[in-house]
Amino acid sequence: MAAFAAASLLPSRAARAQQSFQRFVPLLVELQGWKGNKPDGMAMEMGGTSMVTAGRQYERGEARLQAQILQGAPAQGVLAATQSGLKIETGDSRMSTSTIDGLQVTQTYTISNKSGAILVALGPSAAFTVSFNGIGDDEALRLAKAFNWKAIQAQLK
Repeated sequence: MAAFAAASLLPSRAARAQQSFQRFVPLLVELQGWKGNKPDGMAMEMGGTSMVTAGRQYERGEARLQAQILQGAPAQGVLAATQSGLKIETGDSRMSTSTIDGLQVTQTYTISNKSGAILVALGPSAAFTVSFNGIGDDEALRLAKAFNWKAIQAQLK
């Protein structure tokens, strides 16, 4: 009976998963001039692997922006794009990878519909992404930098 009572005091796996996602919520900041929806996310452990996502959507008129923190398998998938160092420019779109504040950043942008994505590599299995439409890529990068990438990276440990 004492062992059962002690076990009930330990946080459940679901509670630990919730805490895992919740630690990123304060880092999904308000953006001046934008209406931010409530942050959401999830954490999952299965077969010795884990993944965490936390995100928030923002609106300003017709413009949309979504910020997301990824850790685990989802991040590994999107990080594959940053490994190539590829730079492409066409009449309507561009993609490039560069180093910003010591972190590898891949940016894509489609001119005709003012949409794109910014991917910040935070580690081998962690990334911060911003996808957007209805704004220019310079403004999108400025907004992405409003999130503290180093603080997000610190929370991953």
